[in-house]
Amino acid sequence: ILGKVAASVKGFLRQDLSFSLCGLKCALCPMQLSGHCPGCGGGPGNQPCAIARCSIQHGNPAYCVQCADFPCEKYKDAGKYDSFLSHQGRMQALAQLKHAGPEEYGKEIQARASILHAMLDRYNDGRHKTLFCLAADLLALDSLCSALHCAEHEPRLQKTDKREKASFMTNLLLEAAARQGVELKLHKRQSSKALPK
Repeated sequence: ILGKVAASVKGFLRQDLSFSLCGLKCALCPMQLSGHCPGCGGGPGNQPCAIARCSIQHGNPAYCVQCADFPCEKYKDAGKYDSFLSHQGRMQALAQLKHAGPEEYGKEIQARASILHAMLDRYNDGRHKTLFCLAADLLALDSLCSALHCAEHEPRLQKTDKREKASFMTNLLLEAAARQGVELKLHKRQSSKALPK
């Protein structure tokens, strides 16, 4: 599992800083990658969280799926809206973790994070971080591996700039998303100010 250092936020202890209590893949989050968030239960800078407080009240399960009350009212609209990272795959991710176990599922998160870092290092022109993070989170792992392999072995990319490399990788990811019926876009809740009267 990534991030094995224990950390505390107002009594909220976490061993796994790569995958949140509620099913978010912190290791694939643009805020964590930018150093603006330490991850779920990762110390100073971590935001107050109702689910973290709930965990403390329910015996500190490492993941919500380990709680006897899961799924509870807090998961009524799980995946409906995103924040700065996707919430769309939370329930599926928690189900995978429950089935495979934290150690085995941690290996998948590690593989996804490794691919994401490669895409950001070699194919990001400074404008595709959010898209690459969404792809690393939402696409099937074999599709991510395939896209990276294709880009790494494309001869014409050896002599092109980052902008063309970014465009090539973006097209590969969007094609994979279309095949899987996945939209690589954040679904934000409209603010009350933006709603028509």
